[in-house]
Amino acid sequence: MQNSRSVSEPNLYSQRSQPHHIRIGVIGVGNMGQHHTRVLSSMKDVELVGVSDINVERGLETASKYKARFFENYCDLLPHVDAICVAVPTRLHYPVGINCLLAGIHVLIEKPIAASISEAESLVNAAAESQCILQVGHIERFNPAFRELSQVLKTEEVLALESHRMSPYSARGSDVSVVLDLMIHDIDLLLELAASPVVKLTASGTRSLDSGYLDYVTATLGFANGVVATLTASKVTHRKIRRLVAHCKNSFTEADFLNNEILVHRQTPVNPLIDQQKVLYRQDGLIEKVYTTNIQPLSAELEHFINCVRGGNQPSVGGEQALKALRLASLIEQMALEERVWNPLEWSSESRVQSLTEKNRIQAPSF
Repeated sequence: MQNSRSVSEPNLYSQRSQPHHIRIGVIGVGNMGQHHTRVLSSMKDVELVGVSDINVERGLETASKYKARFFENYCDLLPHVDAICVAVPTRLHYPVGINCLLAGIHVLIEKPIAASISEAESLVNAAAESQCILQVGHIERFNPAFRELSQVLKTEEVLALESHRMSPYSARGSDVSVVLDLMIHDIDLLLELAASPVVKLTASGTRSLDSGYLDYVTATLGFANGVVATLTASKVTHRKIRRLVAHCKNSFTEADFLNNEILVHRQTPVNPLIDQQKVLYRQDGLIEKVYTTNIQPLSAELEHFINCVRGGNQPSVGGEQALKALRLASLIEQMALEERVWNPLEWSSESRVQSLTEKNRIQAPSF
């Protein structure tokens, strides 16, 4: 995997830098769109121009609450803004996103970037051609616990990674499998942490709901650098869990994204305190608690987007990174349904694999 470019590095977007004051809108004010609207309405040097939603009552109520205009047709909002947040259902990411990019509008689109590989590729190409920012809402990249975890692991020899992302059932996100709804967050994080090509993959999953989509999936990845990663995601677990752990040569590190907590476990030398042949005290291990900030991930994500728009810099989670995550997510989804083992050496004999997100086909991915 290629390392993402530093956000401070100049690139082709620099000529599209915007004035200090940024005009922005939100398309889709359901659950996530409401949060975007709330945060944007209070950001400095940002004008929340308007919102758009197919639910007119909800759109009008949101616009009134945050003192913005309501646009029943999102296309009517575009001439009034420099940037847009797209928080519509996954199946609409492509048609809405492509129209915004073709109109010369900078776009932050919720994850996954699109419902299919071909749609995602078109969005990435459109952003490059229009010289617009395309940022994708992989919000956990901005979680302070993940940011600190990344720093901790830079000084460790990582052997294996584990992620657990579990939730009780919710109607939200029911239009896609648990892989595209939840696991894709951790796919993105693990690709970033491992920083190495995926060379082996196994996956299994189950359906327990009536949606027809996988709602519990476990996948194991093998990376070229020897790191092994296990991911588990569930929509049917009666407890909410957001956890990532790293097994390292000299430590064991736990990151709890819900509670914004990182614990590093280390063994200590066995030097017991002995008195008259009796062990009075022994330290079996050391636990370090890593300091994390209280910055809200969504606020950090939106500030990063605004700064990229204002300065013309490439986002840390742009279309290319999101496309890699989607390619791997689609493959995990396929393997979970077929209960097969994927090996890149064998993959070369298969020219294509069917995407489960729509009836088109995708080329063999590289990560």
